[in-house]
Amino acid sequence: MRDISFGQYYPVNSFIHNLDARVKILVTLLFMVSVFFIVSYTAFAFMFLLLTLTIAVSRVPFRIVAKTIEGILFLLIFTALINIFFTSSGNVLVPIRMGGNVVLNITDQGINFAIKMAFRFTLLVLGSSLLTLTTTPTELTDALEFLLKPLKLIRIPVHDLAIIMSIALRFIPGLVEETDKIMMAQKARGASLDSGNLFKKIKAMLPVLIPLFVSAFRRADELADALDARCYNASSTRTKLKVFKIKPMDIFVFVGFAVVLTAILLDKYFVGKYVPSPDLGGFEVQGLDVLIYNFIRSVVEHGKV
Repeated sequence: MRDISFGQYYPVNSFIHNLDARVKILVTLLFMVSVFFIVSYTAFAFMFLLLTLTIAVSRVPFRIVAKTIEGILFLLIFTALINIFFTSSGNVLVPIRMGGNVVLNITDQGINFAIKMAFRFTLLVLGSSLLTLTTTPTELTDALEFLLKPLKLIRIPVHDLAIIMSIALRFIPGLVEETDKIMMAQKARGASLDSGNLFKKIKAMLPVLIPLFVSAFRRADELADALDARCYNASSTRTKLKVFKIKPMDIFVFVGFAVVLTAILLDKYFVGKYVPSPDLGGFEVQGLDVLIYNFIRSVVEHGKV
């Protein structure tokens, strides 16, 4: 549990850290939207390369960003298995039989969906964790409040929402640390949390969850008392310690990623469509993969482009 880095801030001076927090939030949202529109493995490779370069520029160690994958590893595997075993479209690769009857079919499209879904989850988690690692909770709160200002027109307490989001992010590292302490205390008392089957492990976690909930409620009460003792209120007249100013580089980054999103949309809707590949057993390719597939097939068949 101590290895989970989502919600933590990594203090270092870098180009990504110095970007406007509002721009980073908007770029992260564009990134998430673009991930769901990716259809070709070429675009996935480009996004992974772009994300890797961004992590390198941020000067955040890649191992810290990659730790966030550990928290969703079970979800990745579970989602992949669901797509593999319950996707009926495509060519059957492995029929699973029970009692002589076909129960499930593993198809090429099922494997294709599973791989792409795993890529999407990985990109989403890495991209969102990079936002929290390079932006302080205070900057996130102020940026969210600024971006949600239009909701004030319909009397939604924007400042309260921003504070709630900020506190939730700041609670994550504390709860992770508290969970680790409780688990070590239970193990010191002879509790077996790692042995047995899945149901035994779930049952063994009950002595951990109960004190964790108690600790979380206690921390919430202490935080509320601290806010009251400091006469905190969500008045609109509150000033900011740091005033946001858009710089030319912020505009350049936002426009650059808007171009990336446009390219991904073009890749899905205009560059290429689904084309069955007889060389791959009927496996369908899409987007830029169509152009690359046709190029490789032309080179193999004719020895020239």
